[in-house]
Amino acid sequence: MNLYPYFKIDDSIKKAADHALQESDTQLQKIEKTTDYNQQKMLAAFLESGVSESHFAASTGYGYGDRGREVLDQVYAKALGAEDALVRHNFVSGTHALTVALFGVLRPGDTMLCVTGLPYDTLQSVIGLTGDGNGSLKEFDIHYEQVDLTPDGKPDLPAIAKRVHELQPKMVYIQRSRGYNLRPSLFVEEIEEIIRVCKKQAPNCIAMVDNCYGEFVEKEEPTSHGADLMAGSLIKNPGGGIAPTGGYIAGRKDLVESCAYRLTTPGTGREIGCTLGHNRELFMGAFHAPHVTGEALKTAVFTSALFSQFGYETSPRWDEPRADIIQTLLLRNEKSLIAFCQGVQKGAPVDAFVTPEPWDMPGYDSKVIMAAGAFTLGASIELSADAPLRTPWAAWMQGALNFHSGRLGAMLAAQSMLEQGLLGK
Repeated sequence: MNLYPYFKIDDSIKKAADHALQESDTQLQKIEKTTDYNQQKMLAAFLESGVSESHFAASTGYGYGDRGREVLDQVYAKALGAEDALVRHNFVSGTHALTVALFGVLRPGDTMLCVTGLPYDTLQSVIGLTGDGNGSLKEFDIHYEQVDLTPDGKPDLPAIAKRVHELQPKMVYIQRSRGYNLRPSLFVEEIEEIIRVCKKQAPNCIAMVDNCYGEFVEKEEPTSHGADLMAGSLIKNPGGGIAPTGGYIAGRKDLVESCAYRLTTPGTGREIGCTLGHNRELFMGAFHAPHVTGEALKTAVFTSALFSQFGYETSPRWDEPRADIIQTLLLRNEKSLIAFCQGVQKGAPVDAFVTPEPWDMPGYDSKVIMAAGAFTLGASIELSADAPLRTPWAAWMQGALNFHSGRLGAMLAAQSMLEQGLLGK
């Protein structure tokens, strides 16, 4: 029986895919167990918060008394193991949510110490490391310091302890995911250890985590293991592929309140902000988030197992535990990188007929190619692959609303490379 009757896929790739499924079965089962736990946790958050049909009602204007907005915050806080949360459709991206959090709690003269090396590209202009500095933390006299990672890409705990002791920073900033980097993403227990080291040297410092791509990958979140504040995007893991936009900030109640004052105005904070009928989508996205994150993880494991058979280095390997949904593949040269992304695009439910090409994307220092045929523009929880065109010619793949289509997307990426004579080259 032909398992792929609607797609032209070479027999060698089909055979490799069958082997990849068998080889990764143990890892896929582990993911299912984590998904089961997190789905129960999310359901409990809904039940404890008393979610009802009335919470889906739209509000306009100032949005005073929007009960759905308030209960949505409760659901996220409970699911993320935080004291409080601020979940809004008008966070335009994860970078926006992170920026609101930074400006919400940092003041002129404060120092922000990033202990996981250089942060993600789009945050660098927020800090003032790139761009003209207009509106950046630097312009507001907020100082930035950094502790580089060790040569193997791990946090340098002795160096972190030393710098925290010397600087006594207002904030210690931790980026969980690798970004456009080959270093390993951080597990919650690693983040907890970093925070423990920092708090020992500066007990009052704020431990903030960029949690993008990491939500619901493990059974616990950084906010239940010492993080004072964290933020992320709803068009990644926590929106479940349903939220059309938005982001969240979660953590200590007083800090979340300060962030709300920055998002709106001092004095009004979270009490205003109409929801315009988005509540239903945001609630539904949250409910689906653990399952969809699990599907994305299974797709990543399968892709790693498949391309390992063709001789490519992958990170994480298919048999390694995961701290986020991102799968990195070292594709050796520019042509292979482009062919891979073009193949992923062919497996997209939207704009599959489009051929992605590298372009000068705002916020990045080199041309970037992006494959993303998504129902929500830019949604990283939907199957996508992107990469800056620079050495080591690595593709960063993430997402998949369901494993069945995600698996096909990976196979079509291999098919694209094969047709161009690049697979295994």
